[in-house]
Amino acid sequence: MKTSLRLLNAIGRASSRSQSTSFIGLGRMGHEMAYNLFSKQFAQANESEFVVCDAIPECAQSFRSNFMKQYPGAKINVANTPEEATLASQTIITMLPSSPQVLSVYNNGIIPILRKLPADQTHSTLCIDSTTLDVDVARSVTKDVTETGSQMVDAPVSGGVTGAKAATLAFLVGGTITAFKQAQPTLALMGQRIIHCGPSGAGLGAKICNNLVLGVQQIVVGEAMLLGMKLGLDPAVLSSVISSSTGNCWSISVNNPVPRALPEKSPPCERDYEGGFASALMLKDMGLASNVAAMAGCPIPLGQAAEALYAQMIEEQPELARKDFSSVYKFLQKTAEERKAVKLGVVSP
Repeated sequence: MKTSLRLLNAIGRASSRSQSTSFIGLGRMGHEMAYNLFSKQFAQANESEFVVCDAIPECAQSFRSNFMKQYPGAKINVANTPEEATLASQTIITMLPSSPQVLSVYNNGIIPILRKLPADQTHSTLCIDSTTLDVDVARSVTKDVTETGSQMVDAPVSGGVTGAKAATLAFLVGGTITAFKQAQPTLALMGQRIIHCGPSGAGLGAKICNNLVLGVQQIVVGEAMLLGMKLGLDPAVLSSVISSSTGNCWSISVNNPVPRALPEKSPPCERDYEGGFASALMLKDMGLASNVAAMAGCPIPLGQAAEALYAQMIEEQPELARKDFSSVYKFLQKTAEERKAVKLGVVSP
């Protein structure tokens, strides 16, 4: 591990580590969450210190530069590795793509450092992982972290990029009561609802169930909007009817997939489906649901059909993989225009 001299000097004092927070993973969600967290912590105590770390160093450098412009007096450093981030801070938050990245960051970076720290610093460390990943992986990582003497919670979020930016996220937390209470003040700076769902892995179980509903819901909203327009209905009128009727849901009233269907709002469809929850991530979450359902012996026929549809969409229109998952409407629209069949079935492992 190569640690920069500048950062080593900054973390050499235990007192410095106790008032520092590290955020690892500055993607669409992580960037907004870290910005809200750091700005509010800085407002509460301007002696607070911050560390950012990302697999793409330029992202971390850009974050630091932008934050310093708005908060010139802030103490914010860039960590080159998760090891540096762990050395620097008593509170470590990770927001990563999925299970492989969590395993790499924790097993190769965070946990080895926790084992080497003085006992008092290890015992005062809190790890918060907001990644949506396999429940078994989360439980395994939490076990390894807590065996060092540190505390850890899984705290996946609901609310999307919009909620992250507005600090209105819901955090679905799994972990011990002690760890939950320790994490709660930090999470409250990034969200509105902090829900203790149960022991380690429970937060992820709740998140996977929620996204199972959401993934299916967004498809049927796209189907209904496409069918209605083919029947001659104005999209804004149809959206108003459904949102005030029994079909109302988040996918119709907030994340509507049809431009101009929500005249007073700005869902991703108004920006060519940019800036939302990527279709590739929704496919990942549907896969997580299929995996845990198979292990639990629970049938999810609609979930498996939705997973297959997202997979077909990304295979046939790879440009939609990074677009908001409401772009499934565009896939359905193109499929209708080309009079092609939609393949529904089980995605091959």
